[in-house]
Amino acid sequence: MKVIIVGGVAAGASAAARLRRLDENAEIILLEKGDSISYANCGLPYHLGGVIPERDNLLVVPPEQFAAWFNVEVRTGNEAVRIDRENKLLHIRNRDGEYAESYDKLLLATGATPVGVSENPRVMPLWTLADMDKAAAVLKDARRAVIVGAGFIGLEVAENLRGRGLEVTIIQRGDHMLPTLDKEMTAPLEDELARAGISVRFGRTVKNYVDKGATVEVVLDDGGILECDAVITAIGVKPNSQLAAECGLNCGARGHVSVDEHLRTSDPDIYAAGDAVEVRDPILGGITAIPLAGPANKQGRIAADNIAGGDSVYRGSIGTSVVKVGNLTAAAVGLTEKRLKELKTPFKKLYLHPAAHASYYPGGSRMDLKLLFGLDGKIFGAQIVGAQGADKRIDSIAQAMRNGLTAPELGTLELAYAPPYSSAKDPVNFAGFVAEDILTDLSNVVYADAIPGDAFVLDVRETEEHELGAVPGAVNIPLGQLRGRLDELDRSRRIVCYCQVGMRGYLAERILKQHGFDAANLSGGFLTWKMFHYERREVAASALQAARSVHKEISAVETLDVRSLPCPGPVIKLKTKMASLGDGSAVHLLAAATFEGDLRSWAKGANCTLANFEHKGTHLETDVVKGAAAETPSAPKAAATPDSAAIVLFSNDMDKALAALILANGFAAAGMKVSIFFTFWGLSVLRKRPAPRVNKNFVSRMFGFMLPKGATKLALSKMEMMGMGSAMMKSVMKKQGVLSLPELIASARENGVRFIACDMAMGVMGITREELIDVDEVAGVATFAELAKHSGAT
Repeated sequence: MKVIIVGGVAAGASAAARLRRLDENAEIILLEKGDSISYANCGLPYHLGGVIPERDNLLVVPPEQFAAWFNVEVRTGNEAVRIDRENKLLHIRNRDGEYAESYDKLLLATGATPVGVSENPRVMPLWTLADMDKAAAVLKDARRAVIVGAGFIGLEVAENLRGRGLEVTIIQRGDHMLPTLDKEMTAPLEDELARAGISVRFGRTVKNYVDKGATVEVVLDDGGILECDAVITAIGVKPNSQLAAECGLNCGARGHVSVDEHLRTSDPDIYAAGDAVEVRDPILGGITAIPLAGPANKQGRIAADNIAGGDSVYRGSIGTSVVKVGNLTAAAVGLTEKRLKELKTPFKKLYLHPAAHASYYPGGSRMDLKLLFGLDGKIFGAQIVGAQGADKRIDSIAQAMRNGLTAPELGTLELAYAPPYSSAKDPVNFAGFVAEDILTDLSNVVYADAIPGDAFVLDVRETEEHELGAVPGAVNIPLGQLRGRLDELDRSRRIVCYCQVGMRGYLAERILKQHGFDAANLSGGFLTWKMFHYERREVAASALQAARSVHKEISAVETLDVRSLPCPGPVIKLKTKMASLGDGSAVHLLAAATFEGDLRSWAKGANCTLANFEHKGTHLETDVVKGAAAETPSAPKAAATPDSAAIVLFSNDMDKALAALILANGFAAAGMKVSIFFTFWGLSVLRKRPAPRVNKNFVSRMFGFMLPKGATKLALSKMEMMGMGSAMMKSVMKKQGVLSLPELIASARENGVRFIACDMAMGVMGITREELIDVDEVAGVATFAELAKHSGAT
């Protein structure tokens, strides 16, 4: 039997080696149009970053060694150009010309090709060894790099180039990175990139590359220009299926080669495997295409089995993946929520934030876990982000999916446990327990992006936690006090309970239900709510990273290690310790990396500052100083300055709004930093026109009906005369060249005026953020008080 394999990397090399092990007498020819076979293309970014220093380490087996070990005729520099199926001939081109080779069986492992390739010599993909060699030469003396695409390769290249000291900016077409994750799950990754000093521009595409000789200008669709020394494009791949399509083999709608469960094409003597093929989707049925190295290698092995006369079956791909992003790991399997919605598939979901190992064992860190499952419990997918243990847990869930276990059955898995590695109830088990509670209606969950507008939101965390930040409008009754304060709750309203991660919220839900209340739990608690309401930092990543590296000589009284404490332990222990110290005293704090946000919020309110802030893998270390003895690295101390102004606008009268915006524009034109705090009726100025459709309760809808519908619908405070007054005012302003209110708003935004919407007033007036024009922040009176305190004018 004579077998020709086209393509010598993952699927092709795997198939050739397997076929020889099965049939010592077969004649096997392995064709590769490049110069190398069986190399680790997943390691290319790490060689560019110097993590894998030796290029030869990427060569799994050199061509000569492969030929000797497996008695395979390896022909590099040979490209298959045409298949003559009738005569079973493969036409091949090399540097000497074109020739034909007969075959009994043919395997197409032709892979995929990057899209968006440019002819500019400084704009390069990273897909092959040749690509890597070219990139290495261009990057040798580079200082600035732009990465186009925030998928696996884009993020890996960005991290590695940043590790070499380059200034790195990522351009991402969509509103979040990594298509294998839903948007809210990428919030920790954005923070991690910012900590590393990597900037990300979301919602942007590249319009053009302008060759400037020693540099290249990246022209964006919004008119922005980034000048850099090199560009790496990583926006996706397309299947190399031309060879198959031109000879009449069946191909799918997206161009992939169609194969059966034995990886046989529509021609019984031709097989296909790897990135070029589409396979069965074992989750929902139908067809999928997943260009990953794991499936490609397995497909090569199975195709070889069947070429040798076996009956091996490929059961489809569920897309198990993992990627390193700084000190975090992002892992996923199966379908995302976005994809399930596109397919109109009913589903349920849950969020967890478990510790990677026993909470009492030092050095722990948090994971963020999302599980998607059907109404019958079928697992549709999972996503996990964390510094430790994400890969282990996603593999456990993937195997459960592969073997048909339901979401509740995750709770039955017997998984390895010792304090340094896990908890007696592993996070995967816990996901199964929660899924069971949801499917049996023991717990009713609501989600951070869909809290009912008429619900009473109950925060059952400790007071110290509530003060660090809370869901807008939430009332705080700590869990330990709940049973004694039930008479404070309204039995006619649904109560949504929440805590930091969901556990105490669930306990509160169970208490309330058994006392006759209509209660639900906010899945994932306040941590998940913050992931949905993440404040993005796109441009200031380098400045943030540089500021965090500031060091000062601080003499700490003692070291306080709160890494092993679950919430609310860290903040309570820190508060107690600092209360016992005098001004100027310091504690050297060790905490989980995920404690940073709460730590900075607490420090600001407690008159404490942070110095020598460092991220060390899974934890952070900093000196917490009582009083103002040191600067907080990420937030330089504000000082009152005549060059800033704070304005509060609480009226929906057109003349008062005009006055506020005219003053704001005037201050800004004079070089001052201006902030406007919109509260109560003043929120009307920010309302969108036309208004978006938002699900609200009756009272909120009535408020919306009675309030002015945006800046163009305001009335004068005096002389309105049923609309004639405001019409006359607008006419006179137009004649005298005075900007209208919408124009003043646009001008203020262009001049950098900061718009802040009052979250308390929004809750009272029944106004949601979706109904407002873009604002810089939704915040409370404490934010305005801080602005006023340090402003030259109020």
